[in-house]
Amino acid sequence: MKTKASRKTITISWLIIIGIVLTTILMFYMREKFEAPSVKIIATEQSKQIAPKEQSEVIKEEPEIEKKLSIRPLGKVVYLTFDDGPSQLTGQFLDVLKEHDVKATFFMQGANLQNKNFQDNVRRATSEGHYVGAHSMTHNSKRLYTDGKFVEEMNETIAIIHDITGENPKLVRAPYGSVPGLDNEQLRNQIAKANIKIWDWTVDSLDWKLKNNPYQIVENIKNGTSRDIEVVLMHEVRQTLQVLPNIISFYKERGYKFGVYNDLLHFPLNFHNDERL
Repeated sequence: MKTKASRKTITISWLIIIGIVLTTILMFYMREKFEAPSVKIIATEQSKQIAPKEQSEVIKEEPEIEKKLSIRPLGKVVYLTFDDGPSQLTGQFLDVLKEHDVKATFFMQGANLQNKNFQDNVRRATSEGHYVGAHSMTHNSKRLYTDGKFVEEMNETIAIIHDITGENPKLVRAPYGSVPGLDNEQLRNQIAKANIKIWDWTVDSLDWKLKNNPYQIVENIKNGTSRDIEVVLMHEVRQTLQVLPNIISFYKERGYKFGVYNDLLHFPLNFHNDERL
């Protein structure tokens, strides 16, 4: 009888052990099944808070984002650009642009920006949605290119723009264009390292030498326009101001939209075809 009782006790013990094991396995399976979604949610939320060790990985991804943004706009877009301001005419240029609901891109010289009589219109330009970029301090070819002061002068001009407007522009226009001024690759390397962007132009109005023949400016622009994306070089001079409504009408009739430069949507436009700039 004792033997039978002992065997019965052992059997019951094994059944209990097996039952515990099976219960544990079942509980583990059910826990994995029902808690998996919450684990995924937690992981998603934690990924928004980047740990210091992961920052290098995020930095590596940024150029890919920039690459996606570095595309030309779709459709027909014209960028009206004006060099050598601010000037006594800046306010009048802004009046015409406002009247026609057009935004433009200005490249201003540091020496002119330091003139306090012009600074209200510089602030007005940015407040009305125009872009103000740099065009050097001196516009002196020897100093900028031969002496290699390009980056220094552009940074100084950008700092003045910031002091006046609170903006931090990255786009500049090289006086006389990037060719031949920036033929020196070492100088372009310095510009790229400083994260300065450069725009040349696709249409040259030649307005600076047409003081007595303003309507030839319009003809030059018409003859030079052939692309979906056009960047028109003009200056803050009276003859250009006189025919600016005609220029705007021409592009509207051709079905162009008017673009204004955006630092976050930069696309390269320089005579060297340097993608870094």
